[in-house]
Amino acid sequence: MNKSELIEIVATESALTKVAAGKALDAMIAGITKAVAKGDSVTLVGFGTFKSSKRAARVGRNPQTGKELKIAATTVPRFSAGAGFKAAVAGKKAAKKK
Repeated sequence: MNKSELIEIVATESALTKVAAGKALDAMIAGITKAVAKGDSVTLVGFGTFKSSKRAARVGRNPQTGKELKIAATTVPRFSAGAGFKAAVAGKKAAKKK
């Protein structure tokens, strides 16, 4: 599925026009990107959590030459799937909380 197919589904499910659904999707992506770039986490209950994570500097190897090279420390985005999303992908019903 690509972005235009997702916009079509959102438009159909929410009774919005494709233009409005596209703007809503773009705004959601921009909001998540800005929050994670600032270091905040974004939690969508049942779907998952977007957050940033620091990756330490390390030494790697060039696979062609075997020569060691330094890989700099960096910050990368992470996504942790929520229980509902995991259950849907596995084809199971989500466990209800007690």
